[in-house]
Amino acid sequence: EVQLQASGGGLVQAGGSLRLSCAASGFTFDDYAIGWFRQAPGKEREGVSCFSSSDGSTYYADSVKGRFTISSDNAKNTVFLQMNNLKPEDTAIYYCAALRPSETYYYMCVQTQGDYWGQGTLVTVSS
Repeated sequence: EVQLQASGGGLVQAGGSLRLSCAASGFTFDDYAIGWFRQAPGKEREGVSCFSSSDGSTYYADSVKGRFTISSDNAKNTVFLQMNNLKPEDTAIYYCAALRPSETYYYMCVQTQGDYWGQGTLVTVSS
């Protein structure tokens, strides 16, 4: 059974930090691109950062460049999103997803595509 378990969300003040985790199981991790997406109330889901598990290539949305960092622990099939200098506009439900093959990480983010999706974790940034 494929599972993507997102965790790490919470309430933080503007300027603060959070680290999200996405634990993957049930598929060959290195074959997939893994991405973080978010959906704010009344808005469409958007790609935040996506990652190629095979070679480490990354994509970041312009709105998070320089503040967010995606990384992975391939031995544990886990992808992280370190979020620094958070802003109220970062408030959203954050989802992780997986798309095959891993080279599709860019397409995955800009087209909001995924074969598998996690359940989401809420990030709230207060001003």
